[in-house]
Amino acid sequence: MIYRINFSSEEGENFRLVFDADSDATFLELHEAILKAVNYTNDQMTSFFMCNDRWEKEQEVTLVEMDRSFDYDNMVMESTRLSDLMEEQGQRLIYIFDPMFERYFFGSLKEIKPGQMKGVKLVEKKGKAPEQLHKEDPLAGIVGKDGKADWESDEEFYGDSQYNEGDLDFEGFQDLSFDDGTMF
Repeated sequence: MIYRINFSSEEGENFRLVFDADSDATFLELHEAILKAVNYTNDQMTSFFMCNDRWEKEQEVTLVEMDRSFDYDNMVMESTRLSDLMEEQGQRLIYIFDPMFERYFFGSLKEIKPGQMKGVKLVEKKGKAPEQLHKEDPLAGIVGKDGKADWESDEEFYGDSQYNEGDLDFEGFQDLSFDDGTMF
């Protein structure tokens, strides 16, 4: 069987990818075809999630073996065929390309046609894909034009230069005791 799989993104204006894939192709082959189509690097811990009709994540297919969920089997892209998880037209999936910020492409199995082919082939590409990675530091805030995080700039960071230890009211903390076990 030949699967026609469409991908889109809320971030890219009119962005769409359409692939034809042999049903026996692996999720790794689909992953590699997506990366090639949008010119992304292959250095992220990407994964696919099969979704229900409300786009809620169900079965995950990871790039490398991970033991994360007791609800679903651990499936790896290299050894999981598309036909193992995609059986009917309309099946939804997401492809997480930026795991740090959980940014993804929405996918859908649009058509199942009789026939055979080898691997995965890009059929249509429309619009511009979003940048692969956000230019943000999740621990320090948005990176500025100078390449430094907000907290590294010369500007004050949340008024820390005006901190005065005398401003703290220690009176309210005197009754707390961690020794008697009443806290927890």
